[in-house]
Amino acid sequence: MNDSPGWASPGSAPSDGQDSGASGTPRPAGPAAEHGAGATWSKEQPPPGQWSAPSGPPAPPPPSGWGGGRPHGAWGQPPAAKPGVIPLRPLGIGEILDGAVSTLRAHWRTVLGITITVAVITQIANILIERYALPEPPAVNPNPTPSEAIDQSIESLQYSLTSLGPTLFITLIGTLFTTALLTVVVSRSVLGRPVTLADAWHEARPRLPHLLGLILLLPLLSAGIMAVGLLPGLLLGNGSGVLLTVLGGIAAVVAILWLMVRFALASPALMLERQGVIPSLRRSAKLVHGAWWRVFGILLLTMVLLFLLSLIIIVPFVVIALMVDSSGFSDLLSGSDPQFGWPYLIVSGIGSVIASAVTYPISAGVTVLLYIDQRIRREALDLELARAAGVPGYGSEPPGGDTSGS
Repeated sequence: MNDSPGWASPGSAPSDGQDSGASGTPRPAGPAAEHGAGATWSKEQPPPGQWSAPSGPPAPPPPSGWGGGRPHGAWGQPPAAKPGVIPLRPLGIGEILDGAVSTLRAHWRTVLGITITVAVITQIANILIERYALPEPPAVNPNPTPSEAIDQSIESLQYSLTSLGPTLFITLIGTLFTTALLTVVVSRSVLGRPVTLADAWHEARPRLPHLLGLILLLPLLSAGIMAVGLLPGLLLGNGSGVLLTVLGGIAAVVAILWLMVRFALASPALMLERQGVIPSLRRSAKLVHGAWWRVFGILLLTMVLLFLLSLIIIVPFVVIALMVDSSGFSDLLSGSDPQFGWPYLIVSGIGSVIASAVTYPISAGVTVLLYIDQRIRREALDLELARAAGVPGYGSEPPGGDTSGS
């Protein structure tokens, strides 16, 4: 096995030491060369990337407009090939979002089969835990003494952590499976190749232990940074300690945000390049280097859009659930702690499942396509993707002979 990073499905080229926009592979002979696409390139180019094509049936032949007779775009350059859901060139935010939605439309049976199954299982598990496993919330005295107020705060914090732990664990397991399977689906859709749930599971299953390690490591890293930021002020304990705690918390949040964006592309690097946990973090850091604000902006916009979409889907179900569960609704209006019954849990759970089935694949698609976009900008991955998709004029395999990775 060679040591260079490889995108097992569908292509790869190392990004180390290359600036954004540099190409790691010479441009193909053919239509692009006729227009002098590579005439100004440096004679000293990095070695070609190593990759192995994904399993499964070959991509269907592209339309006739992609070959030697394809129409030319602006400045006499041929338009980018588009064998799948995205054009093989640097992408804009609109194209990334459109590619994620197009993946959901093109492979809706596979995608919904994954997301609905995971969402239903996690929702049922959360409902059962909330109904039978969680302790009763602590009683609250509306007029506590100072010592009672401190005790109530500690009890409320303990209850929140106790109730949040199982939910976070179930969510983590659901995220593990959806991320692994949907990453494979998106990588196939970029090449225009069909993919079934069995295909996605076959390719994703060997990477699940590594992905679990990555998913566990990132929250632990965030918790460690937050503890370091808050601990000095908490230990000090006086008025100055409160100020130090606030400043330490703000600094910790900024550090966590910076690291989470820097490592945002680690999961697709781990899945598609078959890297370990730590190498995938380093890989993501290299791809995001110099483009932190762009990656942050795209991820933030995606989160806002998906949050609004979730509200649009969930709110009607919550309203119906409140109307169906009259006792819980009465408690809510009276200001007391609402005790919702099975009707509310079932109806609101259906809304959560539908929202998750729609938002999960879009979120995963944006992350994978952002990873592909960064590699296209830094490593000319578009050329290897075009070869893997069988686009005319790009050759059948990357230069350098055997690139199977073995």
